[in-house]
Amino acid sequence: MQNLLTSQQIRDADAHTISIKPISSLDLMEAASIAFVKEFVNEVPDKNIPISIYCGTGNNGGDGLAVARLLFQDAYKIIHAKIARFSDKSSPDFAANLERLKSTGVRITELDETAKISGEESEVIIDALLGSGLNKPIEGHLKILIDKINKLHKKIISIDVPSGFPAEGIIDPNATIIKASLAISFQRAKINFFLPESANAVERFKVVPIGLDEKYIQSLSSPWKMVVEGNIKQLLKPRKAFTHKGTYGHALIIAGSRETMGAALLCASACLHSGAGRTTACIPESGFNALNTRTPEIMTMERNDFIPISMLSEFSSIAIGPGLGTDDEAFLIVRSILTNHDKPIVLDADALNIIAMKPELLKHLPAMSILTPHMKEFDRMFGEHNSWWERVETARKKSIEFNIVILLKNQYSFVVLPDENVLINPTGNAAMAVGGMGDVLTGMIVSFLAQGYTPENATILACFIHGRAGDDLRKEGMNSVLPGRLIESLPFIIGKYSSQFAPDIPPSTAGGG
Repeated sequence: MQNLLTSQQIRDADAHTISIKPISSLDLMEAASIAFVKEFVNEVPDKNIPISIYCGTGNNGGDGLAVARLLFQDAYKIIHAKIARFSDKSSPDFAANLERLKSTGVRITELDETAKISGEESEVIIDALLGSGLNKPIEGHLKILIDKINKLHKKIISIDVPSGFPAEGIIDPNATIIKASLAISFQRAKINFFLPESANAVERFKVVPIGLDEKYIQSLSSPWKMVVEGNIKQLLKPRKAFTHKGTYGHALIIAGSRETMGAALLCASACLHSGAGRTTACIPESGFNALNTRTPEIMTMERNDFIPISMLSEFSSIAIGPGLGTDDEAFLIVRSILTNHDKPIVLDADALNIIAMKPELLKHLPAMSILTPHMKEFDRMFGEHNSWWERVETARKKSIEFNIVILLKNQYSFVVLPDENVLINPTGNAAMAVGGMGDVLTGMIVSFLAQGYTPENATILACFIHGRAGDDLRKEGMNSVLPGRLIESLPFIIGKYSSQFAPDIPPSTAGGG
């Protein structure tokens, strides 16, 4: 997993890198600016486009001045550096880069009054006013300046982080923050980029390496981690010769009602396509024909036949909830499962709504069960929250309290573990905002659980592959990704990340005679 850091930890990483390498803070700033410009050129290849760079007088402003010089050297013809000098303070590296920029002939304007930006003609603005070390609300002349920049409705690219945006912690919806089209972040994405409230400050972000010591970064204590492709390749187990359906487990999915049978069908189909050896759907009899027609490989169990509790031990994993309903029968099923089963269970949708209505059921969750709520389901169970930061903090507390895995779903989903770690899944996109996607994800988790993966690894794998399948389909030009289409792609995505395959057929040894 890739450690994600607080702003203070990033500053510590800067200082550590400077201390162990033959590099000064000014040289590190130059490396960061070069990395920014390399990415900027890809975003804005037109070298005749007018560019204004708004710089504060700290190190972020120093980055901006270095970027202005580097763009000028790269033949960008119309560069205007605008310095917001609203105090007498400036960092030494800012002052050094200002002297370097003066020698180039690039136009430099000192903004001692914010009215001077009213006639901004540049089509692109680079934001270098403030870095990630902000610890108080923006006010005064700087607030007026940022408000005016936002009203220009230009393409804004922020250096490292949009000015005024907190790298971690609660994002105040009323705070003064640059509204960036893109943030080019140094070495690591900021934790808050993954929270939904960040959409008001930055449309996209990219991360560029700047030469910080990776071993040191990975050695730091951080509960925030991002899943990367290498983790998926390491976790996936290749299928070996002489294995059979029994090797890959038997998943039971308790889902569906007369009005919501589609949720059960999607969940069961996703389980099958994710590699479970056998999949049984416990659904009302009214859904049998639909299931047999859609996916005959899936076995059925009539809901009325379900409650011999002794049968539960026959299954490698159990998921409950998609389309189940919240009536008395559904409640009795959920309660019966939770009070008579001691292996991890995947709970989604109506199973979570039942728990919200009967919170005492939380005490009966088997250890390391996996709860998969979206925002509203989470708040129904654990109370209303004013921000996503608070929501994730509550998830961390509840995960520890009940010894469970909480998958808090969003575009970037959070896998919250009882060891206090929060794993952020980076895959997925807005085209996946279609009914049924959560049912697919639940089916994938219970499938990986049936195959013998630990609850945390089953959740990690399902989230990443689910999102990657959606990303690949989005690249094909789909404005919205249908769950059925995504399900069909799962075996190919899983195969792509399997590091090795045992041969199904041995090499031929036949000879003439």
